[in-house]
Parts: sequence; C-alpha cells; structure tokens
Amino acid sequence: MLSIPAGIILFLDQASKLWIERTLQVGEIWAPFPALASFFRLIHWKNTGVAFGMFQDSNLFFAALAWVVSAAIAYYFPRISPRDWPLRLALILQFSGALGNLIDRLRVGYVIDFISVGNFYIFNVADSAITVGVAVLVLGVILQEMRERREKLTANPPLEDQQEGKG
Repeated sequence: MLSIPAGIILFLDQASKLWIERTLQVGEIWAPFPALASFFRLIHWKNTGVAFGMFQDSNLFFAALAWVVSAAIAYYFPRISPRDWPLRLALILQFSGALGNLIDRLRVGYVIDFISVGNFYIFNVADSAITVGVAVLVLGVILQEMRERREKLTANPPLEDQQEGKG
C-alpha cells in the first residue's frame, strides 16, 4: 500500500514547512539548541533548483519532472511483489518526497528548505525521504544480487567442488 505511508511522510513534510513559513522569515535562522548552533540550525530557505543548490531558477522543469516521477511510481508500485519490500520502501520514500517538493513548487513557486546541519546544504523532510529512498534502493539491489549469486552457487556448485566429491 502506497498511500498510507506516503501520506504520513507527506504530512510531516508539509506540516514542518508550514511551521517554518509561519515562524521564520525567508533567510532567518533559528538555533533551537544554542550550544549546537554551529552544527544544527533551522533556516527558512527558498530553493528554485534541486539538491545541493544546483540548477536554480528551474522550478517549472522540476515541477514537471516531479509530477512524471510521482505518476510513474503510482503506476508501477501496485505491480511490485509485497515480498520485494526494499523496492516498495524505496518507492514510498521517493514518491512522498517528490510530491512534497512538487506541492511547494506549485503552492509557493519554490521548495521550502530549512534543515541546516554543519556546512552541508539546507534541506527538508521531502529531500531526506528521497535521499533515504535512493539509499534503500541501492542497498536492496546489492542485497538482491548477493542473494541471487548465493542461490546460483547453491544450485550449481563450481566445477572444482563437484570434482572433489568424486575423488
């Protein structure tokens, strides 16, 4: 099921962005833990591009791309076996992240970023969902390949193992 977990992540994303919009002016910084201000702070930031500040002023293109990606995931997701949980989890995270940033682009004309950790780029809950989704997808592919390789070796042991049993 795609809608419930994606809906929860989407709610958290949009609620946090709405709170930032109502609490901080664009560019304003707030450090909820003053002792950690150099490491963690909240900054209301406008992002018209994508991750890491790339391709600024491309809002319309990335809104269209997010729509296409979301539609493709919504179409493909029901066709995935429930046993393939890494792929399902990855797509849930990517779907909710894409929709969260798409809503921003359509509603305010840019993505609202606000989480600032160390010297890393400013991001949001949707960005985090997309990033974790990609990591889960890569890990799932690696684990699947390892599983298939192990099953293949079990079914067809290498020739030298077969010859040792004859001697």
